[in-house]
Amino acid sequence: MSCDADIVKLQGTPLDVSSAIEGIGVGDSGAIAIFLGITRRDSDSLGRELVALDYEAYLEMAENQMRGLVEEARRRWQIGRAVLLHRTGFVKVGEPSVLVAVSTPHRAEAFEACRFLIDQLKAQATIWKKEVWADGSTSWVDGQRK
Repeated sequence: MSCDADIVKLQGTPLDVSSAIEGIGVGDSGAIAIFLGITRRDSDSLGRELVALDYEAYLEMAENQMRGLVEEARRRWQIGRAVLLHRTGFVKVGEPSVLVAVSTPHRAEAFEACRFLIDQLKAQATIWKKEVWADGSTSWVDGQRK
């Protein structure tokens, strides 16, 4: 069962973290857990510097999968509100690409639900990640990386 106040979507524009989590706490929520995935500075075995990640997705399918994950989390934990956002397109180093937030009555549930949502999003959603290197080359990322 989803909540009308949940926010679940893919978007090609930068994530507005403040707006996304505004009002996430509801009356019986004693805890809010937030995970923010950010493109990190990295280099590969060839010494190339990472400058961005480029995300592609099968939009309708991925958003349906994301909603299904929130519904599954709601069956497992007493979630007040949930936010599950993922960027598509070019995400530079230092910019957020994914936001997961949940409110629950207790902190253990909030942590568990948040971890479940990010782990399952990475494992199940039809979202693909390509690394963009400083020399202009690109490489697709295997979805098993953590």
